[in-house]
Amino acid sequence: MKELYRKHKEIILYAFFGAATTAVNFIVTFVIQKVFGLAGEGTEFTITNTIAWVCAVAFAYVTSHLYVFESKAHGAKAITVEAAKFVGSRIFTGIIEMLMPTGLVALGVTGSLFSFKGFWAKAITGVVVIILNYVLSKLFVFRKKSDAQAEEPAEQTEEPAGKEQVEENV
Repeated sequence: MKELYRKHKEIILYAFFGAATTAVNFIVTFVIQKVFGLAGEGTEFTITNTIAWVCAVAFAYVTSHLYVFESKAHGAKAITVEAAKFVGSRIFTGIIEMLMPTGLVALGVTGSLFSFKGFWAKAITGVVVIILNYVLSKLFVFRKKSDAQAEEPAEQTEEPAGKEQVEENV
């Protein structure tokens, strides 16, 4: 069991903290609705949902940085850049999450489940967004230095003409 955990630690932690992030989103929404009375529709719901999303993304960043991807970024500048990449990638996938179900329904993915209209379009979108969030975090936000260095060409330096080169030219 330990070997299985060690082998798949990153994905297991990603799933665990992903569920916890969803819980944060729901808990913050509930608290705002109950404590501040923002349980209405329209603008109130938008404000509540936005605050909950910001809290959930902040929680997801911290847990991804510390536990899931074990980021080595230190210092204000490095962490700010990393956090900006994280938020940017979540905004990107958030746009997909808003648009994709509508597109899938337009393409005929209209199945419902338990009176949940568009369930399958929403479910497919959820899977795509989860995978995209992981891939963007792994390859763009929390990329290990060794991965980044592997993509960059090695620095080529010209060595001064050695004794052999001078002798060849003579």
